[in-house]
Amino acid sequence: MFYREAGDFKTSYVDDSQTFPIRFDRYRYYAVLVAAFAVVPFVIDDYWVNAIFLPFLIYSIAAIGLNILVGYCGQVSLGTGGFMAVGAYACYKLMTGFPDVNIFFHIVIAGGITAAVGVLFGLPSLRIKGFYLAVATLAAQFFLVWLFNRVPWFYNYSASGQISAPERTIFGVPITGAETAPWATYLFCLVFVVGSAFVARNLTRGMAGRKWMAIRDMDIAAEIIGVNPLRAKLSAFAVSSFFVGISGALFFAVYLGAVEVGEVFGINKSFLVLFMVIIGGLGSIFGSFAGAAFLVLLPVLLKNTLVGTLGWPTDLAAHLELVIVGGLIIVFLVAEPHGLAQLWRVAKEKLRLWPFPH
Repeated sequence: MFYREAGDFKTSYVDDSQTFPIRFDRYRYYAVLVAAFAVVPFVIDDYWVNAIFLPFLIYSIAAIGLNILVGYCGQVSLGTGGFMAVGAYACYKLMTGFPDVNIFFHIVIAGGITAAVGVLFGLPSLRIKGFYLAVATLAAQFFLVWLFNRVPWFYNYSASGQISAPERTIFGVPITGAETAPWATYLFCLVFVVGSAFVARNLTRGMAGRKWMAIRDMDIAAEIIGVNPLRAKLSAFAVSSFFVGISGALFFAVYLGAVEVGEVFGINKSFLVLFMVIIGGLGSIFGSFAGAAFLVLLPVLLKNTLVGTLGWPTDLAAHLELVIVGGLIIVFLVAEPHGLAQLWRVAKEKLRLWPFPH
């Protein structure tokens, strides 16, 4: 019995409804947070940060945002890449227009701007749903990429069409630019990840989350029992776009430093984040982290194994990665629609009962 639940009593509704009702889970969660903040920054180098940790943290925020919209509210979206571009360009305009303001506030405000744009493109969800809504969000993806390519004001009339993040610091420590330290960018993104997960978890467990799930399960019945479809759907688009905008701002300013919208935030980015949600598990905050970790670690593992160890051509390893991801999506959709989160949930239940058979 790995969980040692004997004597773990609940004496109030607050204790019984907390995120980790089992004491062992809470201690493990605190241990992971302590290790992430106090241990990892001292043992990582530039390769680990740029190849694994930063992509994982930033994609986790984007997957959380998309999971709120698709997994909790049931509104299909294929415009994640476009909304990430909104966050990136909003952050760029804020950084260049208000250089004295802390970059932390620039990223948060960029998320708010993306939320407003998400609400605008979420208006069709009041009339259409399913495949038709997916096509509408796909149109938003192409329109936003076209807009940022064709209007020079967004990239400050640069001849190349690229946007580059100016150097910014927090408490004297560089966060953007060429002089950044790996531990600084890692901790900066980690703060946003922890904050996003905390807010998303509490939203989905509260009244807003229950309204979203009622709309997802049956919107007509939800409206009959008093759920306002207008507020529920648009609030889901707003919250989802807010997180996606933050991830886009971090992806541009902290991770890459310079982007061109068509290459970085194209349709492939939208599908990548959607695959993270599908593989990780719809309607699960943990599933967002699991899917992001899987699709970030898989290319690194294949490259080191197939190219570095076995000597395969790089293009062949990249094609094999696409085959594996496509096959896993089919397997999860057919065999386990709730993804890695459900497998983890089942494993935890088995551990709670072991060694008893029932």
